[in-house]
Amino acid sequence: MNMEDSGPDRRGSVFAGLVGASQVLGLVSVVITGVWMGHYRGGFAWDGSAREFNLHPLCMVLGLVLLHGDAILVYRVFSNEAKKKVKLLHGTIHLLALITSIVGVVAVFDFHSASLIPHLYSLHSWGGLTTLILFSLQWVMGLLFFLFPGASSWLRATYLPIHVFCGLTLLVMAIGTSLLGITEKLLFSIESSYPQFTSEGVLANILGVLLVLFGVLLCYLVTREEYRRPPNPEEEALSVHFKTLTEGGAPATP
Repeated sequence: MNMEDSGPDRRGSVFAGLVGASQVLGLVSVVITGVWMGHYRGGFAWDGSAREFNLHPLCMVLGLVLLHGDAILVYRVFSNEAKKKVKLLHGTIHLLALITSIVGVVAVFDFHSASLIPHLYSLHSWGGLTTLILFSLQWVMGLLFFLFPGASSWLRATYLPIHVFCGLTLLVMAIGTSLLGITEKLLFSIESSYPQFTSEGVLANILGVLLVLFGVLLCYLVTREEYRRPPNPEEEALSVHFKTLTEGGAPATP
């Protein structure tokens, strides 16, 4: 086998390795968040106590970071599958991310109300709520434009790069807001011992590093041209046929 023949195989192997690494980073981030909140902060409950608050970081890391990133990645991982199926998977994972994140936000609002703590006073809360609202809007727009397209093909083609850009931007915003939340939680919980490299502080710092690495790897995989979904002649023909039927005229071929 010559070098030209081995090129696609090598590129596929590198891609698979990078995707695997991203999943390890994301899953370990969720596990570390669970260990932090479960072991160091007393566990989980839905009773208005601090244990209910502990659901907030777990749900946000799982929803707005891991599931959000995986929803973006499906177009690269399943590049040879039918586009309609990938769209459905993309939208479904995003919906799961949205539901999980809403549970996390409700948990922190419920805890604040029960503890008489003011809502939305910190930069973390501003950034988090903004990210969630924009994420919800992004999902609705994607649903209207792509999964059940009522817009013209020209509008869909115009909005697509905006949709892709917003998806990556929201992932960056989610990770940035998570870093603010990690720091805020550490300062509230172990402010006096944090400078002494306590195990809880080190674990939380590692979590922050892993979240950043996850985001960097996702952005790399999504923006590299060689990992883009290859054009599908059959899907393009169907798209042209659909455009002709919906925008006037008659198809050039039966």
